[in-house]
Amino acid sequence: MMPVSLPVLVLFISSIGWGLTWLPLKYLNQQGMQGPLLVFVAFGAAALALMPAFARQKRHWLGQLRYLGLIALFGGFANLSFQIALYQGEVIRVMILFYLLPVWSVLGGRLYLGERIDGLRLVTVCGALLGAFLILGGGAMFDTRSSWVDLLAVASGMAFAMNNIVFRATQSLPVTSKVTAVFVGCAVMMGGYLLVATPAPAVYGWQTLMLTMLYGVVWVMLITFGTQWGVTRLEAGRASIIIIMELVAAVVSASLLLGETLAPRELVGGVLVLATVVAETLREVVTPQISPGQP
Repeated sequence: MMPVSLPVLVLFISSIGWGLTWLPLKYLNQQGMQGPLLVFVAFGAAALALMPAFARQKRHWLGQLRYLGLIALFGGFANLSFQIALYQGEVIRVMILFYLLPVWSVLGGRLYLGERIDGLRLVTVCGALLGAFLILGGGAMFDTRSSWVDLLAVASGMAFAMNNIVFRATQSLPVTSKVTAVFVGCAVMMGGYLLVATPAPAVYGWQTLMLTMLYGVVWVMLITFGTQWGVTRLEAGRASIIIIMELVAAVVSASLLLGETLAPRELVGGVLVLATVVAETLREVVTPQISPGQP
């Protein structure tokens, strides 16, 4: 049996971790820490925790601030727009529109990194998108009219794809510096959103605040490092297909822990996604060489 590479394994495990984030989020929501404020506190705490390491790596990123700026912009906007879309819109529609991610990643990888699109990659992209479509409701999700929230969800997937492409292209930048830029970008943008949106005051205790910070510093930081470390070492299109594993993890875990029943359509979709992930996980891929710092 063909051995699975470490980047693929790390990205696979991290994607499952993202798919299980609904567990701490559900608990924190029940304790009064909701919506954008939760994201601001969690990502802000993670950014502050990484600042000492970020400062020590100054000599590595000082001459490449434009790339860190792009990562902060794309990564921050991807997280901001995705959270706002979930907060304002219908979860099913937002998720399926965000999971157009493999399309943007494959196209972006081809245009900006020169990554080859072979027949298997086309099949796995189509299979992953079809599986995600079935899991998230099929044609029923299009019964309602499109809105600005739909556009925000699509933009979030595009921004996340671009963030991953910049991560992969900037091989000379330490992953810690790039992850810090993502957290800073998200915290700054979410903070600005909170100032403009002026949501209703949240009611929570100090224990909930500390748990939210711990969630950001431990859970979010670990899975973000795992995701971005894997993305840096894999083709953009291949990585985006493996990332869809988080969708399967979310659906299966909710089914097991909340007693929800999977419909036949959802089971078929899950099998499709798993099949595409396995295909991309086990395939041998020769990736093009990327010069350090290449945009």
